[in-house]
Amino acid sequence: QLQLVESGGGSVQPGGSRRLSCTASGETVTYYTIGWFRQAPGKEREGVGCLGAHGTTTHFTDSVRGRFTISRDSAKNTVYLQMNSLKPEDTAVYYCAADPYYMCSDKVSNTESKYRDWGQGTQVTVSS
Repeated sequence: QLQLVESGGGSVQPGGSRRLSCTASGETVTYYTIGWFRQAPGKEREGVGCLGAHGTTTHFTDSVRGRFTISRDSAKNTVYLQMNSLKPEDTAVYYCAADPYYMCSDKVSNTESKYRDWGQGTQVTVSS
């Protein structure tokens, strides 16, 4: 099983950037599909994007496509969510999740049940 710890959250102004880290322990993160999710106050958790195992395939939900990217540093056993051009509606607790069998696809929404291992989340607040 993979233990995941998110970091990098904080406050940022609209239009700014933030990079979140998802550091794994227990096993090699390369062997897992990694998903990023977020939950805004009063809303359900939603899928943000995913990174396929072994390769570089990524998919994103429409609201962040072109602004967010996901990458992996195998040497650090860490996956990153780079968030650019941030908007107030991006304010949420961001979670990373991992699964050894699920394949990252363009169906990013409603995939929470596909992931086995979860981090504790990190808060991102976009406000002026």
